[in-house]
Amino acid sequence: MAKDFSALLDELKGYDFSGMYDADFLHTWDKTTDELRALYAVAAALRNLRERNISPRIFDSGLAVSLFRDNSTRTRFSFSKATNLLGLQLQDLDEGKSQIAHGETVRETATMISFMADVIGIRDDMYIGKGDAYMAEVAESVDEAYKDGVLDHRPTLISLQSDSDHPTQSSADMLYLIEEFGGLENLRGKKVAVTWAYSPSYGKPLSCPQSLISLLPRFGMDVTLAHPEGYDLMGDRVEAAKAYAAESGCTFRQVNTMAEAFEGADIVIPKSWAPYAAMEKRTNLYAEGDDAGIKALEKELLAQNATHQDWCSTTDLMAKTANGQDTIYMHPLPADISGVSCEHGEVMADVFDMHRVGMYKEASYKPYAIAAMIFLQKVKDPVATLAALEERGRDRWYQA
Repeated sequence: MAKDFSALLDELKGYDFSGMYDADFLHTWDKTTDELRALYAVAAALRNLRERNISPRIFDSGLAVSLFRDNSTRTRFSFSKATNLLGLQLQDLDEGKSQIAHGETVRETATMISFMADVIGIRDDMYIGKGDAYMAEVAESVDEAYKDGVLDHRPTLISLQSDSDHPTQSSADMLYLIEEFGGLENLRGKKVAVTWAYSPSYGKPLSCPQSLISLLPRFGMDVTLAHPEGYDLMGDRVEAAKAYAAESGCTFRQVNTMAEAFEGADIVIPKSWAPYAAMEKRTNLYAEGDDAGIKALEKELLAQNATHQDWCSTTDLMAKTANGQDTIYMHPLPADISGVSCEHGEVMADVFDMHRVGMYKEASYKPYAIAAMIFLQKVKDPVATLAALEERGRDRWYQA
């Protein structure tokens, strides 16, 4: 059951999150546990206001800029909803229609789009090392422009997914789990299966599973990471997950079967990803302009994937979990559904349909996660400002 508004404000008063003000949000692991707790509380408070028809807008005017270097539906619309919720107007930067296509530098582009902009959201997840590097370069560029007096203020950045992390997705996942289990404190000791699943496509980012194993253990959840041999994640993320688990007194283990991961799990999160070594190779081939090499690698990976079609969520696998078919099944969507969107995929249609409502609810938390990130970046005193928004009581949707 969701906490009431005053309880959320009281909770916020107990956290030290001053470091989030005017700071970028690129990875969850850049943030302290208190800062993450504050994020979840602010997201819940903003949702509370909206559900009571109270406008949470803190901006009279202003611009949010989005740049998607990969396809997106949920995150694209979530960023739009989040910025609108707080009073910002969204402008999407289409690189193909900009001077970037004619060789404009990152420094120049970042500066030009930042005039009167308050926040910039970027998705760049396709090539290992490139997404994080690009976001860092944008951050350095707006820093420089602000210090040089070109910008009257520095817009903050939010990662809408990089090659290493997907902080808005994992934050939405946390908000969903907090609601489902009745509080953040109730997540401790819950068993989570983060597992690879078969997909007829290749090249899916590693950032989704990496964001989960880097975040869930920090709040005491016992995480099992499962994947076939050779489908490794980035080594530093796996080592970080082990360290987080040791620090919080929970467990992190790795197995090579879905069945072992599902056994006794309270939450299962099966999703496909590409092997780290293959993604690294693809990045190098892309840098070399080796189109033939990229096509050969794609053919090789599709053949490799096809040997693991049994990595699919079925009712038999769900029966092994803590609560059988009622166990929480999560996916960032869209899922590859066997017999629906593909012949063989990540999940059987009956399992997907059984958990469809839950997954849609999971997705509904992402706009609030992003809005909370922006709110904490822009508001010096979040507790006082949230209280003032409630007291102001301006109708979001006015009716006589």
